[in-house]
Amino acid sequence: MPIEVLMPALSPTMEEGTLAKWLVKEGDTVASGDLIAEIETDKATMEFEAVDEGTIGKILVAEGAEGVKVNTLIAVLLEDGESADDIAAAGTAAPAAAAAEEAPVAAEKAAAPAGATPAPAAPAAADGTRIFASPLARRIAADKGLDLSAIAGSGPRGRIVKADVENATAAPKPAAAPAAAAPAPAAAAAPTGPSAEMVAKMYADREFEEIKLDGMRKTIAARLSEAKQTIPHFYLRRDIQLDALLKFRSQLNKQLEGRGVKLSVNDFIIKALANALQAVPAANAVWAGDRVLQLKPSDVAVAVAIEGGLFTPVLQDADMKSLSALSVEMKDLAKRARDRKLAPHEYQGGSFAISNLGMFGIDNFDAIVNPPHAGILAVGAGVKKPVVGADGELSVATVMSVTMSVDHRVIDGAVGADLLKAIVDNLENPMVMLA
Repeated sequence: MPIEVLMPALSPTMEEGTLAKWLVKEGDTVASGDLIAEIETDKATMEFEAVDEGTIGKILVAEGAEGVKVNTLIAVLLEDGESADDIAAAGTAAPAAAAAEEAPVAAEKAAAPAGATPAPAAPAAADGTRIFASPLARRIAADKGLDLSAIAGSGPRGRIVKADVENATAAPKPAAAPAAAAPAPAAAAAPTGPSAEMVAKMYADREFEEIKLDGMRKTIAARLSEAKQTIPHFYLRRDIQLDALLKFRSQLNKQLEGRGVKLSVNDFIIKALANALQAVPAANAVWAGDRVLQLKPSDVAVAVAIEGGLFTPVLQDADMKSLSALSVEMKDLAKRARDRKLAPHEYQGGSFAISNLGMFGIDNFDAIVNPPHAGILAVGAGVKKPVVGADGELSVATVMSVTMSVDHRVIDGAVGADLLKAIVDNLENPMVMLA
């Protein structure tokens, strides 16, 4: 029976993507793990591997196709002994935009010859959630009497493939749960503003250029709108005197010239936050729906502006790394972020983020928490200001304003204040960070 190749979810936020390039053509033989396509996600261009073996019988989505929904049928693999006639018989030559929910069932029903037992329909778990499995995996599972809901899939989006069921042993299927009461009708969604058509009509007599949103821009809009609406933000602000740090940085950079390393103020901020998360472990946490996960390592995300959006690459174990190591790693991550060459594990995770607009001359601003992070530190520019010293004398100092946006579900006010104080102490006494 022909094996369906579905549009994979290559990042947690991916709902659709662009099929940038096919690396195979119809008639090519592929094995599990072979690269078959390049797919542009909302974050990067990534390579897509085959999860089954066979021959490329039909490519259903052309190169360059945009807005291809996750789980859309994009190609068909033929097993040994099958031909293109089997594809037509199975009904898998459906339009590329056909929903993946419909394609497998339709294909399997049409594929069964007269008098033959059809392959099992797409299974569902006890709660009604569909279990994604390849047709071959479903057929093997049926022959062996396996319960697919008890098997973990290793394919894209947890899809169960041939290898997952070959060595599995039969287990009794769970008893069917009693029918649940019909859910109450969902309340009508609150209006989110005027429609695109209404806005366009308002400006019909003005000259404008319509700019199409790419996947990254759509994801940013959706995620940050959700974050601002669902995360109970509160804000903590402090001024930080940078004179000691700037002097210390200058000394270190002279000593590091031979190694080609030049520390930035941002490198010190990353280290200060990482150390502060260790000093205030209650703040080193993330929101996980119905619980809080308190992390042990300090994994710090740093916002990097790129054309059309931004990335937040994560520096893992930042508290354990030297300033020079953080500087080198941050420069590498930032460069590859701008080239959209980051792998998912390099921009996923972290418990706290940094957004620094000081280099653009911004004095201060409030950033939006990027879920599931507990907070984000918004960093402004260092500017000369009059300050009153501990002895009451007036002097001039370089002062940087920071604002910490915090998810109140994870961090309470006193904990947030302790974390910000630890950050300030680290930056105003930079040698402490090396101890």
